[in-house]
Amino acid sequence: MHRYIFIVEDDPLVAMMLENYLDAIERQTVGCAEDVASALAAIAELSFDAAIVDLHLAGGETSERVAAALKAANIPFIMTTGSGVSSDAAYDGTPFLLKPFTLASLEAALSELPGT
Repeated sequence: MHRYIFIVEDDPLVAMMLENYLDAIERQTVGCAEDVASALAAIAELSFDAAIVDLHLAGGETSERVAAALKAANIPFIMTTGSGVSSDAAYDGTPFLLKPFTLASLEAALSELPGT
C-alpha cells in the first residue's frame, strides 16, 4: 500500500480536499507543491511512496517535467485533470483521475498504482 503521498496541485481547495480524502483512507500527505519548481525540489528532498499530480497548473504550467522526475525516481503517481487526458509519453500507463472526483474514485486510482 502506498502510505505516504505527495500532492502537486495549484488550487488550495482541491489540495485540502485531497489531504482530507487521503486522511480518510489512512494515507499520510507528506507535502504539497503548487508549481513545477516546488514539485521538482520536493521530489529531490522528500521521501514518499506515491504522488498525485495535477496536469495543468497555474500560469499555464503543465506537469510533464514533474511526471518525468517521478518516473526517473521510480515513484508511481496519479495525474488529475479537469480538461481531458493527454497522450504525452510522460504519462504513458499513468492512472488519470478526472475532476471532479470522489473519495471512491481517488481510492480506485490509488489501487491502480504499481506496488499496491
